[in-house]
Amino acid sequence: QNEQKELETKIRQLHETMEAAVQTAADAEKWIALMKQYVNPVALTAELLNTLIEKITVHEAVKGEDGSREQEVEIYYRFIGKID
Repeated sequence: QNEQKELETKIRQLHETMEAAVQTAADAEKWIALMKQYVNPVALTAELLNTLIEKITVHEAVKGEDGSREQEVEIYYRFIGKID
């Protein structure tokens, strides 16, 4: 009984892992299809940015001891998310 429940749990987890992998592959294919449309862009247009970027997060600026100012910006690309 207990072994059967453990086996069912493992099977469910494997199915979830497989579904996530299939979704990742599909998202990668969508990204590649988008990129193929813009193989040789000559300018960074608003249309291109709206096509490729899902959102941009700008964090609060931090002032350094030397008076410099640093601000972290995260870019989330459509279908693939943030690239570190």
